[in-house]
Amino acid sequence: MSVRLGVVMDPIDAIHYAKDSTLAMLLAAQARGWSLAYLEQRDLWLRDGIAWGRTRALTVKADPAGWFELGEPVARRLGELDCILMRKDPPFDTEYIYTTYILERAELQGARVVNRPRGLRDMNEKVYTAWFPQCCAPTLITRDMGDMAAFLAEHGKAVCKPLHGMGGRSIFVLEQHDKNMGVVFETLTDYGQRFAIVQRYLPEIATGGDTRVLLVDGEPLPYALSRIPLPHDNRGNLAAGARAHIRPLSERERWLAAQIGPTLAAAGMLFVGLDVIGGYVTEINVTSPTGIREIEKQHPLDIGGQLMDAIERRLASAGR
Repeated sequence: MSVRLGVVMDPIDAIHYAKDSTLAMLLAAQARGWSLAYLEQRDLWLRDGIAWGRTRALTVKADPAGWFELGEPVARRLGELDCILMRKDPPFDTEYIYTTYILERAELQGARVVNRPRGLRDMNEKVYTAWFPQCCAPTLITRDMGDMAAFLAEHGKAVCKPLHGMGGRSIFVLEQHDKNMGVVFETLTDYGQRFAIVQRYLPEIATGGDTRVLLVDGEPLPYALSRIPLPHDNRGNLAAGARAHIRPLSERERWLAAQIGPTLAAAGMLFVGLDVIGGYVTEINVTSPTGIREIEKQHPLDIGGQLMDAIERRLASAGR
């Protein structure tokens, strides 16, 4: 199948070659003979209800000295593309939401968008865990600082974080009677003006890490990426210095994937990362999940190729 694939991403010249999952996807697509079109957010617009993009032909290479070449920009209707990968990293701000509106118009005009724009808007990576309470540790989402303090008193130790963060930013671990409790709650909620999330602290993170389970079209990969915090840190994020460890999925993680994966696949979310600590899901990452390169370094998997297989199936079922 010959596919015209667009990608909306952060500037490709600034990605981390050895770790970037989007590059792995693009290399897999190009290996199939698919044509690639590159866009950034600034290249998108709507005119009279039509989604447009200023695309540049993209060639990618498995070469850390130079991994891409771009052609000259060309204005085209986004609906002419067969598929568009939405791989812009958070923050999930107003500009991100506007981008999903443009991509939804492209979807209505013929392009399949991965992941689906409506799902990107509806499935906040921290809030959407509430749809699967059987998979999660005790969790509170609130603006009320008194309720947050009561939750902390109930559980003795808790993780507190904003709803829009990524990469381990602004994550706090508090114990009961911590003198920083008030200022943390004030900072996260802007004195009760913003929602924040509080979760029961899961001590398993110290030894087992924060584990990323990747789902392709609802099905989990056989290996997971555990991110083990530094001894002096609580954050299981590679961006915060955590150590990567690749291991087979546990039975509990397969059960979690079976609980969540079919719902995500039905909603058009073809590439998703579940964050799991101590057997509980803490986040459902739908915006631009990573972890492909780390897993493929240790196991002979073609994760990008599996995603392209899923895209081909979806395109074939739609008659593209």
